[in-house]
Amino acid sequence: MPRPDVRLRLPRRRPLSPLVAIAARLGVALALVLAAWGMVLLERDGYTDNLDGAVSVTDALYYTTVTLSTTGYGDIVPTSDAARLVNALVVTPMRVLFVIVLVGTTIQALTERSRTEIRLARWRSRMRDHVIVLGYGTKGRNAVRALRLQGQPVDRIVVVDRNPAMTADAAEDGYVCVTGDVTRSATFTAALVERAARVVVAVDRDDTSILATLALRRINPTITVVASAREAEHADLLRQSGASSVVVSSETTGRLLGLAAHSPAAVEVVEDLVSFGAGLDLADRPVTAQEVGRGAEDLDVPVLAVVREGRTLRYRDPELGVLRRGDRLLYVAAG
Repeated sequence: MPRPDVRLRLPRRRPLSPLVAIAARLGVALALVLAAWGMVLLERDGYTDNLDGAVSVTDALYYTTVTLSTTGYGDIVPTSDAARLVNALVVTPMRVLFVIVLVGTTIQALTERSRTEIRLARWRSRMRDHVIVLGYGTKGRNAVRALRLQGQPVDRIVVVDRNPAMTADAAEDGYVCVTGDVTRSATFTAALVERAARVVVAVDRDDTSILATLALRRINPTITVVASAREAEHADLLRQSGASSVVVSSETTGRLLGLAAHSPAAVEVVEDLVSFGAGLDLADRPVTAQEVGRGAEDLDVPVLAVVREGRTLRYRDPELGVLRRGDRLLYVAAG
């Protein structure tokens, strides 16, 4: 079985692509050849061809190319003072520049590759507790946007997608990206999933989400996996596969549609809660020392739930009681 094609790509620092750079260098080299050819044509009476004595247009092009490439066979030579002066003052600097252009292209390619390898090595050595987002479609892009609005650093987000066009977009947006099959362990190894803190599974197919979750759990059993599912019947399979939480798009959409038919204002509030940066926001923070021992209803913020030892206790849950050290509050904050 052939090995899966997995490519790790860092965000581009330069807007100029390698193909454009090479094309520009080739354009400069061609311009030098044409300029030197024109000067030889203008002074061809001052040159001697040892074969037939005359220098034709083709002979002038031949002499230009072998001269600029520093080959210089000696079969065509400048004989007049003017031709020799042009060769000494003009053609020789052009020859040096021509060599610099050609050699510089190779050196640039090698240097750029070395720089990329160094950047990849540094990235691998520094990356810890990052977030991996599987899929850079509509769901994935919005998940990344939400992470950024919540304060996740751009250099701590890794985007994984099997479509090279999607990962190219992610690289343009400034994210480290991996192109590869999201169900293969080699892809997750390239994304350093064993060091990651969380994974957001935002692919388009539920079966792919399940396989990706299983592969993630096999490599990193303790990682937090948040997955999306199109159908509610697949949510249990995702949880059994190891997903920490599952968002069901069809069920959520259906509930909002039914709620909108009965109370459009309620839907506006829900949309406001899940939209970051304006109006109402869902926020999460640890309980402060001053809040320990108090009831959730006694705080000056509307608390929706409390996370305690990995369990989410809803507001007015009989087990909630008073707040304890180590609890986290899920509350509504003004955006």
